[in-house]
Amino acid sequence: MTTVTGATTTARLEQFIAEEEAHFVDRQPASRRLFERARASLAGGVTSSWQITRPQPVWLRGGKGSKVYDADGTEYVDLHGGYGAGLAGHGHPAIVAAVRRRVAEGTHFAQPTEDAIAVSEELARRFGLPLWRFGNSGTEATMDAVHLMRAITGRDLILKVEGCYHGHHDSVQVSVAPGAEEIGPADHPVGVASSTGIPRQIRELTVVVGFNDAGAVEQALAEHPGEVAGMIIEPIMMNAGIIPPEAGYLEQVKELLHAAGALLAFDEVKTGLTVGPGGATARLGVQPDLVCLAKSIGGGLASAAIGGTEDVMDHITRGVYEQVGTFNGNPLAMAATRAMLSEVATPDAYEHLDQLREQAVAGLNRVIDASGLPAHVVAIGAKGCVTFAAEPVRNYRDFLGIDDRFSHAHWLAQHNGGVFLPPWGKAEQWLFSVQHTEEDVALFVGNFQRFAEAVTG
Repeated sequence: MTTVTGATTTARLEQFIAEEEAHFVDRQPASRRLFERARASLAGGVTSSWQITRPQPVWLRGGKGSKVYDADGTEYVDLHGGYGAGLAGHGHPAIVAAVRRRVAEGTHFAQPTEDAIAVSEELARRFGLPLWRFGNSGTEATMDAVHLMRAITGRDLILKVEGCYHGHHDSVQVSVAPGAEEIGPADHPVGVASSTGIPRQIRELTVVVGFNDAGAVEQALAEHPGEVAGMIIEPIMMNAGIIPPEAGYLEQVKELLHAAGALLAFDEVKTGLTVGPGGATARLGVQPDLVCLAKSIGGGLASAAIGGTEDVMDHITRGVYEQVGTFNGNPLAMAATRAMLSEVATPDAYEHLDQLREQAVAGLNRVIDASGLPAHVVAIGAKGCVTFAAEPVRNYRDFLGIDDRFSHAHWLAQHNGGVFLPPWGKAEQWLFSVQHTEEDVALFVGNFQRFAEAVTG
């Protein structure tokens, strides 16, 4: 899939980017100073490589409600949401009260507290999986899922979707965002290491398939009979904007895997709670053997969980697989997660999020229709994105053909207009929190209109 733009639109786009980048730097001198200072003690001048953004990293001072404030004191409507962790917004009273109460009673014991039971009971109710364990990040959750699938089956290979990110442990650092020149043929994608430091032998244990292609899963299982432990997949792909599963795809994948004696793990780190109370699992009606959660469940604190069927989790119960971690079920994280599940992510909150999403989608679509911008909107639950292609995207290879200058220009326009979206906008999504308002959405749509008119004339 290719997005074709005329020479006039391309020229306008390049000019818009240059002007917006200059304005971006001029209005954030404190971020520039902090970045220059940080380079002497922080590798690359930031705390994560994803924070290295063009034209410069943004340093934040704090947040309240639906807003964040940068180092210069400028206010933004926060649609970044910490890459999807901020469903509660900032300083939500229920989260603040839970953390304040817990921190005074001790923050770490490496022993369970009662909040962990309440959290596991509620997750079981929402996701339909009876048994749970906790961790501290999405990477830990997906790592445990991969380990469990291998431990249960006694097999080494796992299947992974091309273009999906599942954390930064070795087994899933394969074909996360490979370039078009690296990926090989569609019927046999090349497993491309996503970073240096990933041994070839580890990379060869991960078999890559395309999204929305049950035939590819069937082929991979046939080519590796009795060798595949399972498949880890985002039920709604969210490392390439948002790509929904086609009707019947997930059901077919589950059936194929089980017929081959392999397991299915849903990575719901990005979709859990944000696309609905029970994540994509409940929304799409397909029950995996394992589900991985993190980000939004913790109300802004580091928290993660894995849930599974009784047969799967029995391997933890019996000690066949030791799921460990000094900070697993940390009292502070459990208190925040309990408050998130019981007081924040409520039916009323989801009704509010639905209203915000509908307002945003309608407004963005009006702008796209009026401007002729080659784009469409994909949104589900509290998350959404503008995909700068006229036609729907069904897999990573479609996504590769999109001109990422549009998403960069849009990100700059939103930021300079007082809305903070995630950088790397082509791949990421916006997130509405339960504290966002209709006025916040109106600003977002207004900035989009300014951008669209500037680049299309």
